[in-house]
Amino acid sequence: MRKELVVVGAVTGAALLAAAVAVVMVVRDRKQRNERRRKRSLRSLRKFARDCATPVPKLWSIAGDLASSLVYHDASHSSSDTDSPLRLVVSYAHPLPTGDASKIEEKGWYYGVNLRGKALLILSAQLRGKREPISHLNRDLVSVPSAIMAATPQELCNFIASTLSTFINRHGGYEKDSEQHDEKRILGFTFTYPPDQREASLSPNTAFKWKTFAFDDKEAKEMVEEMNKALERHGLSMRVFSLVDDTVGDLASGRYYSDDAIAAINLGTGTNAAYVEQGKAVSSSYKSEELVVNVDWGDFKSSHLPLTEYDECLDIESSNPGCRTFEKLISGMYLGEIVRKVLLKMAQESSLFGAKVPPKLSCPNLLRPMDVAAMHQDTSEEREVIEDKLRDIFGIMESTPTARELVGEVCDIAAERGARLAGAGIVGIMKKLNRIKDKKSVVLVQGGLYEHYRVYRNYVHSSVWEMLGNELSDNVIIQPCHGGSGAGSLFLAATHESRMRHE
Repeated sequence: MRKELVVVGAVTGAALLAAAVAVVMVVRDRKQRNERRRKRSLRSLRKFARDCATPVPKLWSIAGDLASSLVYHDASHSSSDTDSPLRLVVSYAHPLPTGDASKIEEKGWYYGVNLRGKALLILSAQLRGKREPISHLNRDLVSVPSAIMAATPQELCNFIASTLSTFINRHGGYEKDSEQHDEKRILGFTFTYPPDQREASLSPNTAFKWKTFAFDDKEAKEMVEEMNKALERHGLSMRVFSLVDDTVGDLASGRYYSDDAIAAINLGTGTNAAYVEQGKAVSSSYKSEELVVNVDWGDFKSSHLPLTEYDECLDIESSNPGCRTFEKLISGMYLGEIVRKVLLKMAQESSLFGAKVPPKLSCPNLLRPMDVAAMHQDTSEEREVIEDKLRDIFGIMESTPTARELVGEVCDIAAERGARLAGAGIVGIMKKLNRIKDKKSVVLVQGGLYEHYRVYRNYVHSSVWEMLGNELSDNVIIQPCHGGSGAGSLFLAATHESRMRHE
């Protein structure tokens, strides 16, 4: 009996030992698999970081290429018609605000509209001159029905005039400046170019042509005339003087506060730039001392741009392959898609989110720039924000701390590259204008990516500082636009109306 018990005990012990060994081996194998996955993920991450690298010498090469690309030609020519890879347009050939009481002072109550894709921003505010801050600012953002945007220019202008009339009745201010009643008031009119409207702008069946207008553009003049007829039909004693991109309005707002305001940049869903140039530098035919040149720098290309396999894939799959290269690198519209593509490849090659690739990770355009910003700026110890975003957007119910940390790194690499390239673009414009060494320049920046993505904004500033160094970095001052996006229309109205009163 004892022998049987000993035998049974020995067998049981051996079985337990074998089971324990098996468990240890399973745990060890799992750890080894996880370690291999982690190393594969890190290799992918390091390659992405190397391909996205933007050291200062590379940034200077890009800035130099941009400066060399800023060649002036008529707005009626396309990029293919000239040697210049960029389309530069003189979009404003009138005096900019001064904010100076010793000159023509902008003072009074003004109105402006900003057409932005399927939305209309209407503003009113009071300016007191002497570079004093804008006050009593009212803003209404109204959706524009799709049927209106697909209708005729006349119907669109009627909608704008009707909405403006409602705005005035709600907010008042129209009768507050008696000295402005002798003649029709000026209504500032700017537009924000929505990237997803570029292809639609080529269709004749749109109420508004989404393009950069030259100051003497025939279509712009027709739109201004149509808008003035609509204002008259709705009993509004106002008239539109010009139709310009909102970067021109941003420049106007900057010039009201500082004579050193020289450029305006849009860093949002899309991107655009404008700067002040001397008339004689563009053409001897211009009588105005200063002109505003609009740079559609989204089309900028350079052999020095840090393109990756993910950028090439994104470009091929886009609606405009081979175009908008710079915009696809620096703007918010494409930032989330680059991050998603990197995470997808890491999930496929290293099982970053488990043995199976999450199906939604293969779906394009799910990750918005605001989601990238939130994950990038997640400072919680366990990266709870990243965990929530992965679950809510891609259906990834479980993620390891290591995986979440890698997601944050991918966001950082993509955002840093875009922001530093934008900084190089700013330096490129200053280089073109010969304003780096001995002149102060104020650059106004607006757009959701810059305004609401703190780390991205910091990278823009630091890249310019690194490029210029301690001695020259104070010569280029980057600051947000005054009054917020769209407020430039108010300053354009102010400068036109003030000069009318002094003529």
